[in-house]
Amino acid sequence: MTSSIRGAAAIVGASLAGLGEAPGRTSEDIAVEASYKALAEAGLTTMDVDAVYGSLPGDCNPLSALLLAEIMGIHPKITDNNRSGGSTFLSYTLSAAIAIKEGLCETALIFYGSNQRSSSGKLVSSVRPFAFEAPYNPIFPATSYALAASRHMHQYGTTREQMAAVAVAARQWANMNPEAFMKGPLTVEDVLNARMVSSPLTVRDCCLVTDGGAALVMVSAKRAKDFPKKPVYLLGAAAATSHMNIVAMPDLTESAAKDSGQRAFAMAGMKPSDVDVIELYDAFTINPILFLEDLGFCKKGEGGPFVASGAIAPGGSLPVNTNGGGLSCVHPGMYGMFTLVEAVRQLRGECGERQVKGAEVALCHGNGGVLSSQITNILGTETTL
Repeated sequence: MTSSIRGAAAIVGASLAGLGEAPGRTSEDIAVEASYKALAEAGLTTMDVDAVYGSLPGDCNPLSALLLAEIMGIHPKITDNNRSGGSTFLSYTLSAAIAIKEGLCETALIFYGSNQRSSSGKLVSSVRPFAFEAPYNPIFPATSYALAASRHMHQYGTTREQMAAVAVAARQWANMNPEAFMKGPLTVEDVLNARMVSSPLTVRDCCLVTDGGAALVMVSAKRAKDFPKKPVYLLGAAAATSHMNIVAMPDLTESAAKDSGQRAFAMAGMKPSDVDVIELYDAFTINPILFLEDLGFCKKGEGGPFVASGAIAPGGSLPVNTNGGGLSCVHPGMYGMFTLVEAVRQLRGECGERQVKGAEVALCHGNGGVLSSQITNILGTETTL
């Protein structure tokens, strides 16, 4: 399947703000800073923006796009504040591309900001355990992912050591990223011996709790070459959902990423072997293993040995989460935006020591809920059009 949306829109501004700890600042403050920085990078002002897509945590959730537009003095033609969890932002790129292609808007701003670390100091989810789960007092959402990890271990022989290799690789990438929150040595043994959160996941198998924000600016492909930075084009995007609550997941070892990935690749006219760099939503170490399998980068059941081989670490055959991911770089409640910003920077060649040489195609994958919402974006440079 091909689509006229392929390459119709491009990202011309990408920024981060408030990474790690941003004491005394609200989620809106962080989102606004990221938004102004993304616009400045593109050489634009708020007067140029006519579509706003974004989400914020907390009480302002339902009206986030309206709130940010008001704060920044934007009067958009389109606002969108859908919520599918951490995957949300990878749906905004698709929605914005459609709107731009159809002439409904010209310049789309996509944003996120969260002060989760400063405000609460712990992982906060907007979703609560399903009624059938609640009596067992699960640690939400960690217990849901632990359930998937346990099933993958049982069914395919995946080991805790193999999952720990995901965290070790993420830390190795983070050590080359000046903006990463968590740095320093990390071994498989360190991961295994860390405090147990929900068996088989220790605290080092779980994402960070940080502050942070990010923003993107999208315009039509026709306009993209007129901006200061090298444009990055949306080549393919697709979303798929198999359940909301983990008890309703059809198969704990296979996510809807299998569906979203196939359709995103079809739109892009590409296959997994065409991808140079991958940015995955790694809220827990089992996630990259599942997604690498479901997206077609290795066979089902072979994800554990694949990551343990060093393939996803610096110097490996398939660079994954080159900023350090949610496990070592940043995770302010929802991580999807940060997959996109890192991919844009990689395709522009801006990543310094951690730069993937000759990167032309990047795959970003977002995960929402408890392996519930899966959204895949494939980005490329001008040479891929």
